[in-house]
Amino acid sequence: MNPTEFYSILGLLLFGIGVTGFLFKRSGIVALMCVELMLNGVNLCLVAFSRSHGNPQGSSLVLFIVLVAAAEAAIALSLLVTLFRRVGSVSLDDFRGLKG
Repeated sequence: MNPTEFYSILGLLLFGIGVTGFLFKRSGIVALMCVELMLNGVNLCLVAFSRSHGNPQGSSLVLFIVLVAAAEAAIALSLLVTLFRRVGSVSLDDFRGLKG
């Protein structure tokens, strides 16, 4: 097995774990961690494919994905802090009660 295949399978595994956790867990913090796992799986595949094809642009794309993930995490954590102050928990089911 060459390194590109290994890192692609590892990235797919990370992405799959992230999707599974995001769909089945109801905690907001766990959902954020699963989104980060999905983004890291995509980053790993991008770097592996860019290295195998001799194209350094994949590594710069990873930098932008990490920056977007950091901004997403900051916004989502502020929403979870606001939810905790209002409701007293970070369960995603509690967002339904905040409609009106």
